[in-house]
Amino acid sequence: MKNITQKLIEEFKIFLISEEKSEATVEKYIRDICAFWGWLCGKNVDKTAVLEYKAYLVENYKPTSVNSVLSSLNSFFTYNEWYDCKVKSLKIQKQIFASKDKELTKAEYERLLDAAKSKKNERLYLLMQTICSTGIRVSELRFITVAAVNTGVANINCKGKLRQVFLPKALCKVLTRYIKEQKISSGSVFVSRTGKPLDRSNIWSDMKKLCESAGVSKDKVFPHNLRHLFARTYYSLQKDIVRLADILGHSSVNTTRIYTMETGEVHKRHIEKLGLLKC
Repeated sequence: MKNITQKLIEEFKIFLISEEKSEATVEKYIRDICAFWGWLCGKNVDKTAVLEYKAYLVENYKPTSVNSVLSSLNSFFTYNEWYDCKVKSLKIQKQIFASKDKELTKAEYERLLDAAKSKKNERLYLLMQTICSTGIRVSELRFITVAAVNTGVANINCKGKLRQVFLPKALCKVLTRYIKEQKISSGSVFVSRTGKPLDRSNIWSDMKKLCESAGVSKDKVFPHNLRHLFARTYYSLQKDIVRLADILGHSSVNTTRIYTMETGEVHKRHIEKLGLLKC
């Protein structure tokens, strides 16, 4: 009989850390396993139970979320050699167009900047521009250091992958002024009052506060959407998805394609311009 215990979960957590999974990934895996454990209510783990849980997930969550949870559980089952408990993920049709309701436009981005400036939140004003003009992840913001601004190059170390990100001259100029004003001698440029690099939740919360005055839907306002805007803008000008993948730090071009996805409205305009109709 197979039973999930606190000890097994702790051992799996140690294994994930030894595999150099990110802190967020480890937390996510453990959260998913604990949720399944709670759902079991003391029952044994077998294929039937896992399939019932899968059905429960399908009824209550989006397909992508379901597959994400199943991936966590399957990893846990593999670690414990419970191979007969593993289940297949859902087959999801590839998304062709981006959602217009979720895509942040350049005009909306500029309104967010204006809102941050009017609220005299210079840190957020410059932070958003730093992410959007370089395409870095919000978790990589800590690598935008005084040294990086001085050289114009940030050395990013994310998930064991090293890459260089070039900072635009105009960005370096305004960040140099900001560094002097804030009397930051070394380390990360964007820090809290205690001097620690800002985390995702701090930035997310600050950005959400701009929505009303900027007239932008809250569904569109989160740090990662700035990275998406960078990717779409770069691709629209350069049409080089391989180079863009390198800049964004993607291992697969297929991931980059998601970032460059256009809305159905944009595709429709392109179709209208083909000039293949003679009515």
